[in-house]
Amino acid sequence: MSSDRLGVAHTLEQIADYSELREDNPFRVRAFRNAAKTVLALPGSVEAALADGSLARTRGIGPATLAIVTDLLEHGRSEVLEQLKREIPPGLLEMLDLPGLGASRIKLIHEQLGVRSIAELEAAAKDGRLAALPRFGEKTAARILKGIVFTRGAQAFRLWTEAAREAEVLRTSLGAVAGVTRVVTAGEVRRRCEVVGPLDFAVETDLLPEALGDAIAALPGLERVALPGRGLGFSSPAGTLVRVHHAPGARFGGILALATGSAPHLAELEAVAAQRGGSLDSIAAADESAWYAALGLAEIPAELREGGDEVERAATQRLPRLVERAQLRGFLHCHTTYSDGSFGIAELARLCQAAGYSWLGVTDHSRSAAYAGGMSVEQVERQWAELAAAALEHPDLRLLKGVESDILVDGALDYDAALLAGFDFVIGSVHGRFSLGESEMTARLLRALDNPYLTILGHPTGRLLLSREPYRFDLDAVFRKAAANHVALEINGDPHRLDLDWRLVRRALELGVRFSLGADAHGVSDMVYMEYATAIARKAGLESGDVLNTLDADAFLAYARARRS
Repeated sequence: MSSDRLGVAHTLEQIADYSELREDNPFRVRAFRNAAKTVLALPGSVEAALADGSLARTRGIGPATLAIVTDLLEHGRSEVLEQLKREIPPGLLEMLDLPGLGASRIKLIHEQLGVRSIAELEAAAKDGRLAALPRFGEKTAARILKGIVFTRGAQAFRLWTEAAREAEVLRTSLGAVAGVTRVVTAGEVRRRCEVVGPLDFAVETDLLPEALGDAIAALPGLERVALPGRGLGFSSPAGTLVRVHHAPGARFGGILALATGSAPHLAELEAVAAQRGGSLDSIAAADESAWYAALGLAEIPAELREGGDEVERAATQRLPRLVERAQLRGFLHCHTTYSDGSFGIAELARLCQAAGYSWLGVTDHSRSAAYAGGMSVEQVERQWAELAAAALEHPDLRLLKGVESDILVDGALDYDAALLAGFDFVIGSVHGRFSLGESEMTARLLRALDNPYLTILGHPTGRLLLSREPYRFDLDAVFRKAAANHVALEINGDPHRLDLDWRLVRRALELGVRFSLGADAHGVSDMVYMEYATAIARKAGLESGDVLNTLDADAFLAYARARRS
């Protein structure tokens, strides 16, 4: 499915939501929702269908929808949507972002209680008015209140990749300050934390604190703020708290380590220093390797500094040899125009070969994923033929026939066994019914793991960082089953997912699980997501032998086929 379909369908869904909030005719609302589904199911791009007239002839696409699509494709915006935004109270639009609340419920709350903002909704949830509404009750009110708290807390953080982009801009600016000789991004960004609050920098300089602070405050958009404890504080143009930690070159290793953290890690190091009769502040070292050596420790990779067992392992020379991007041979989890990706197979093959991969596993969505243009049986057969043709054009790149099969609500995989047997490997993922109870979701996953065609469990907990919490299931039961059945768990590199969580990866590793790194790439710019998956694997302490992507194609295929015998 080409990317314009997703954008058009999303806009039509927004128009339906906003129309419902405005109390438009319910038939009009339903028409927009049906039109969104129709657009998602188009066999080609929306732009092509509009140009050749087939969109106008498609059932479910009326004149109003056609005008909206034309407006979107020609101007990049919809005047209908913009007008609706102007007519609806902003607080009601913000409520649409809360988990568990749709337009129909927001409309009811607004009509019955006069609620016009999230703050008023929170008050109604706390004082019992929300629970008293028809078809709500205490459980629904509690769930909505939990969603408000979750969303409000999420607003204090950003995705690691977004924070890293701002950090790089600021690092460059700080490096241009006269008297600064080196700047390293530290803190949560350097530790590859999936969500990030303040930005930390280690600065090498001989300037005194006041002079450095004045020079930084003179940079465009940076304002001085009071900061208790170590470092100088500033507010960035984006409103982010920026903490600058500084030291001369002879002590830079220590300031970088302290600025990187984490607090639990530094507390353990402080205990080590105390046992040796000193403190962390007393150690002078130009680089981190010498600084850790002064504590009698091997240098600990920044990703591992979270207060686990890394200090103990550094003391006994048992730190893992973390997997590196250069060790990955296979590129996994990617979507082409056969489902909801924007690149073709030939283009994807060229990109993977140029990036140094030796094999590629294409995994478009299965037919139950209608929302993502899932492949029919006929489309699967056409894709297989195209993969075979592309393999002839790329003799140095093995192209494997994969699929991201929906795990249905009963735990079955999409497609029958005969078709599944034709794929070289299968990623199974949950894409709906996230609200199942813990026991039901556990049973669903356990049944999927028993399917002999399942090779990899995709984005295993279904979380979307800062917007959707993981669905609930018995983690240990699923991890043990995956280990026993030799099903790998995916570390999904989409920056909104980074799923499996690195903390859970460590637990699964203890139980004998192996892992695959998946880019979940839908377009050229998503190819970098494999780097993000690698970062999470490193943060979890994985070595190359723990990761299927480091195998050659034959070894990976042997792993997938072993379950089928």
